Amino acid sequence: MGEIEQKPTPGSRLGAAENSGISTLERGQKPPPTPSGKLVSIKIQMLDDTQEAFEVPQRAPGKVLLDAVCNHLNLVEGDYFGLEFPDHKKITVWLDLLKPIVKQIRRPKHVVVKFVVKFFPPDHTQLQEELTRYLFALQVKQDLAHGRLTCNDTSAALLISHIVQSEIGDFDEALDREHLAKNKYIPQQDALEDKIVEFHHNHIGQTPAESDFQLLEVARRLEMYGIRLHPAKDREGTKINLAVANTGILVFQGFTKINAFNWAKVRKLSFKRKRFLIKLRPDVNSSYQDTLEFLMASRDFCKSFWKICVEHHAFFRLFEEPKPKPKPVLFSRGSSFRFSGRTQKQVLDYVKEGGHKKVQFERKHSKIHSIRSLATQPTEPNSEVPKQSPKSASLTFGEGTPSPGGQSCRQGKELKVSAEESGSHQSPALKKSPPGNALADGATLVPQEEEDEEEGVKDRVQPCKPQPPQPSTELSINSQGGAVPATVTLSPNLSPDTKQASPLISPLLNDQACPRTDDEEEGRRKRFPTDKAYYIAKEVSTTERTYLKDLEVITSWFQSTASKEDSMPETLKSLIFPNFEPLHKFHTNFLKEIEQRLALWEGRSNAHIRGDYQRIGDVMLKNIQGMKHLATHLWKHSEALEALENTIKGSRRLEHFCRDFEQQKVCYLPLNTFLLRPLHRLMHYKQVLERLCKYHPPSHADFRDCRAALAEITEMVAQLHGTMIKMENCQKLHELKKDLIGVDNLVTPGREFIRLGSLSKLSGKGLQQRMFFLFNDVLLYTSRGLTASNQFKVHGQLPLYGMTIQDSEDEWGVPHCLTLRGQRQSIVVAASSRAEMEKWVEDIKMAIDLAEKSSGPTAEVLASSPPDNKSPDEATAADQESEDDLSASRTSLERQSPHRGNTMVHVCWHRSTSVSMVDFSIAVENQLSGNLLRKFKNSNGWQKLWVVFTNFCLFFYKSHQDNHPLASLPLLGYSLTIPSESENIHKDYVFKLHFKSHVYYFRAESEYTFERWMEVIRSATCSASRAHVLSHKESHVY
Repeated sequence: MGEIEQKPTPGSRLGAAENSGISTLERGQKPPPTPSGKLVSIKIQMLDDTQEAFEVPQRAPGKVLLDAVCNHLNLVEGDYFGLEFPDHKKITVWLDLLKPIVKQIRRPKHVVVKFVVKFFPPDHTQLQEELTRYLFALQVKQDLAHGRLTCNDTSAALLISHIVQSEIGDFDEALDREHLAKNKYIPQQDALEDKIVEFHHNHIGQTPAESDFQLLEVARRLEMYGIRLHPAKDREGTKINLAVANTGILVFQGFTKINAFNWAKVRKLSFKRKRFLIKLRPDVNSSYQDTLEFLMASRDFCKSFWKICVEHHAFFRLFEEPKPKPKPVLFSRGSSFRFSGRTQKQVLDYVKEGGHKKVQFERKHSKIHSIRSLATQPTEPNSEVPKQSPKSASLTFGEGTPSPGGQSCRQGKELKVSAEESGSHQSPALKKSPPGNALADGATLVPQEEEDEEEGVKDRVQPCKPQPPQPSTELSINSQGGAVPATVTLSPNLSPDTKQASPLISPLLNDQACPRTDDEEEGRRKRFPTDKAYYIAKEVSTTERTYLKDLEVITSWFQSTASKEDSMPETLKSLIFPNFEPLHKFHTNFLKEIEQRLALWEGRSNAHIRGDYQRIGDVMLKNIQGMKHLATHLWKHSEALEALENTIKGSRRLEHFCRDFEQQKVCYLPLNTFLLRPLHRLMHYKQVLERLCKYHPPSHADFRDCRAALAEITEMVAQLHGTMIKMENCQKLHELKKDLIGVDNLVTPGREFIRLGSLSKLSGKGLQQRMFFLFNDVLLYTSRGLTASNQFKVHGQLPLYGMTIQDSEDEWGVPHCLTLRGQRQSIVVAASSRAEMEKWVEDIKMAIDLAEKSSGPTAEVLASSPPDNKSPDEATAADQESEDDLSASRTSLERQSPHRGNTMVHVCWHRSTSVSMVDFSIAVENQLSGNLLRKFKNSNGWQKLWVVFTNFCLFFYKSHQDNHPLASLPLLGYSLTIPSESENIHKDYVFKLHFKSHVYYFRAESEYTFERWMEVIRSATCSASRAHVLSHKESHVY
């Protein structure tokens, strides 16, 4: 007889040999037999506060109980959830899925086990099922009520308004207030009642599923979302809290996050009795010791936290479940604990394969019934977030038998989503899971515990295909180090069947694990308009998104942080925030109008009326006229900048507060830079309108509106021109002050910054690298010691009044050498190239002329050290670089320097180059953002990223909705070219960036965007001469 061929199940395809959960069973398939024996009844408290009793064999592993709960709920994505209970020592612990239940729950009759969310993904759009999102929303509701999810009043009111919408439906003030009186969602809710009602009024027409989605969208941005605090102390005995998240291990003081250790930086996790140890990878730019130590209340607390760290790491970072360790023959050293279950990647792959049915469920607290589709076919890859029909029949929560009359609730047309708007994709290295427990970045963290010795989580590097590691010296990772499945963006597309755009039309998890293919990219390019005006309009849209995110740094993140602290005076708050919030509100509506126009232009909505909407001038004119009403707020920004810096100068507490805020990932530029953004944005509108007026012939339908809008914005820029110049100089002086040690009065009236850069200073010991700072009255030179702060120590100053400069290559035999002779001292310096020397000579001569025309010699700027008036051949110890004792003990609460390691000063230092204030001004004009495809020198595939160019730097995001960049690439010193034939890049619109051995290729979507990226990047990689720049700036108003 022939053998019967068995069809592989999704579980077997994933390599999960033992997974009896409902989510991995085919139709008609039964789970493996559980251990026989006495049954024990265990009470489970669900997220909707109901209790269910489950009978399981007492010798069965914990996995059997969790699978029974998921089976009861018909929950497909049960891997995000867990069971927690108080053990015999009253410590809340997670049920171990591999150990027998009887060994964990000693007295089952007296214990209530809670079914809760265990793993919070970085983005709720990764949750495919409506039921899963509903359970997550219940978890957020529970955390709010118990005070675990702390946030400001505005966020709390917005969260509750979405909960109310899902429970009672559309706004009715009397019904709202009655419902809020009966239900307490948060302590001190009465004070927020008016705000909740006001927000609820905005949610009319929103279904419960959409309310869950929006609730999670708000919640995921909160610092305490998904955080469970574990009390601990650092080495100095300071009370802190530890937590673990999808990104790594977090350190809190109270409810404020003060530090984070990403998985990519962690080499080993271990504990020894009550001590929890984190061993970090070596990092020359970090001020931490390689091993950090925290003291917890007991060994049980410590082990419990260690276990959840191991599980989080495995779930979010591994491709597949870790294999069990072989049992030792004689002695057992350490614990056999390991993560059990599917990893997040396996869950995403399984749900995408559609190997499950969608079944009904009922919302316990909601008066609006919800039903999931009963379609037997696999889920469509571009399916929308499910919408519900209030009239649909529903079953009791948790019933597993589908109703024969159930129908799909989704109505309306399926909308095509622009390739620009669809979710970003993972790197090509993630396209196929390599064998073994491979990390997304090629390394594996293997959990291993050693009882009362040194328990550890150690690295084991395994072979992993393609993507070579990014050069850490050039690409500074400042967020999640691992390749977590990419986030998905929400499309702003309009639906022709509804009154307003639905924010929920989104291709959830659409081919997350693989990059866009070249055929798809070509097809997408052909579908969209090829008119240059379309791409100019699209540039307005992409840069407006970035501008709104920059405004949110002030209006949302900074304001939220300031509201939790008492560091900022009320007068300063009232000067900053009320002058930025109206701008944010205005530009939010502006962006919506632009994107609606682009949707019509692309024909995504009503294609037959496209001809009337292939223009942008009318939208620009209307909104620029509206900006004039905001001019009073723009005038206040200069006052706000000065007030902030003056208050910081007089308040050490505010200084520390601002420094800590700048360490947050969302603050990717110096804080005071964001205060300049609104003025800079006006210049961008002016440039765009100039390009449109130049492109359109006078007879074009859009020309008249574009020209009128250009006249309006030109007038605004001219009025604010002087304020802008003053603010830029002020901002630059304050930024430089943070990078310098030993300066008392750098920021003084009349002082202007001209150039900074690296030069070699000749001394008795030869040429030594120094950092020079040129102002209109003085030249400072500094050195960078190996200090924790990464600051530059000022060694001396040369007043420019009476200074002379001469070429001295022949005298000293050093290429590109200059002698600077002041009234009190002389120094000999050498530049790295002839071009660098010419830039310095030009600027120093101009600065000397300015000093001669001023009233006289400048005041001393050094704090206390005497001027260095030694000749080059006098070697002195005073000119040596100062170094701190790096072997000194550092606690976990010591932060890295208040200054970033990749500020412009540090980039110039490492790349032996310089940058002038004129270069900074040009960089302000040349800001750009949009989607690019990136490829490394030795990789095969292209990775789609959202890229922002500003401050001489490229910032990389997974999508435009991300709040902070994944990585940054400073461009000073890089060369910009087009790939040669020998490089085998057979694609259109590709440019190449290279510095020494670091090579990156980028692809744009059109000829216009390619030229724009080339133009703005060239401004950062090639400094123009001062004469050329001045003539350029005279042709423009700024």
